[in-house]
Amino acid sequence: MPTIRDVAKRARVAPTTVSRVINHSGYVSNTTRARVETAIDDLGYVPNRLARSLRLKRTHTLGLVVTDITNPFWPAVARGVEDTAHEAGFNVILCNTDESEAKQERYLDVLLQKRVDGILLVPACASAALDEWIRNQTIPIVLLDRRVDCAKADTVRGDSEDGAYQLVRHLISLGHERIAVLSGPQNVSTAVDRVAGYRRALAEAGLEERAEWVQWGRFSQASGYEATGRLLATSPRPSALFAVNNFLAIGALRALRHAGLRVPEEMSVVSFDDLTSELVIEPFLTVAHQPAYKMGQRAAELLLDRLSGDGPNEYQEIVLPVKLTIRRSSEQARATVAS
Repeated sequence: MPTIRDVAKRARVAPTTVSRVINHSGYVSNTTRARVETAIDDLGYVPNRLARSLRLKRTHTLGLVVTDITNPFWPAVARGVEDTAHEAGFNVILCNTDESEAKQERYLDVLLQKRVDGILLVPACASAALDEWIRNQTIPIVLLDRRVDCAKADTVRGDSEDGAYQLVRHLISLGHERIAVLSGPQNVSTAVDRVAGYRRALAEAGLEERAEWVQWGRFSQASGYEATGRLLATSPRPSALFAVNNFLAIGALRALRHAGLRVPEEMSVVSFDDLTSELVIEPFLTVAHQPAYKMGQRAAELLLDRLSGDGPNEYQEIVLPVKLTIRRSSEQARATVAS
C-alpha cells in the first residue's frame, strides 16, 4: 500500500507538501498541487483518515438519536440530517431509543466513546439528569422536535401548540363540541404543547374541558387503542378525537373499527403528523403536517455551523410552522351522533 512518502517521492516534493494538499492547509502553488494530485491518482494513495482525525481531533461523524424509527416521521427527519451531513463530508450514526431513557443514556455514552463531533438528539423525555448531561458536554448538541427546558443546546422543532390549535379549531368550525385528545407522556414537551393547543382552542370557543377527555399515555398504537376504548365508555362520549401523533391515531382508528363506529360519520378523527404515500394508498386523515425533512436538514445545518465556528453566539430555538391538511376523517358534526 503506497504511503505519503511514496507520493512525495513521485511528485518530487516533501511529505509535508503532500500533507498540505490532502488537508487543504498552508500554501501550495497550483503547479505543485497538480503534480501531487497526479501522483496520488497514479499510486492509488488513500489518506489515513483515522490518523488525520486524531491530529485534528475530528472524526467527521455525527450522532443522531431518535425515539422510534418505525414511525414514518423519523426516517424523513433522518434523511434530512444524512443528506446535509453527507454534503458536508460527515457520516451519521443512527441510534433508536424506543422512548427509553435507559437506552438513550447507553447510546449517548457509546456516541461519546466513538468520539462523534456532535449529537442530534430527540429526547426520550425532559429530565434534570438529561439537562445536566447536556450542560457537561464539550461537543455541540442540537435537540430535535422536543424541548428540554434550561438545557444549553440549540433546538429545532415544529410548532406543536399552533398545529394542535389549528386541528381543534377545525373540528369546532364543523360544529363539534365534544372533543377528546389522545396524548403522549406528560414529561415530553410535544405532548404537553399539543394538549395546550387543544385547551386554547376549547377556551376560545367557550367549550368545556372534561378531565376524562384528556387521555395521557404513550406515543404508540397500543396506547391510542386503549385510550380510545376508555373514551368510548364515557357518557356522553366525544364526537371527535384529536390524536397528538400518527401512531396514536392508527390505534384510535383500530379501536373505532372494532367498536363498529364509522369514521367520520360517527366519529371524526384528526392527527398530528402525516403518513407517507408509501404506507397509505389514499390519504384519509386530517393532519397537522410538520416539515420532517426540513427539520432534520435545519438541525444538521445548525450543528455543522457550531462545529465550524460559524454558529450564532446564543443558543437558538428554531420553530418551524406546520400546515393543516384537511381530508375525509373529519366531518361536520351531526345531531344523530350517538352520545
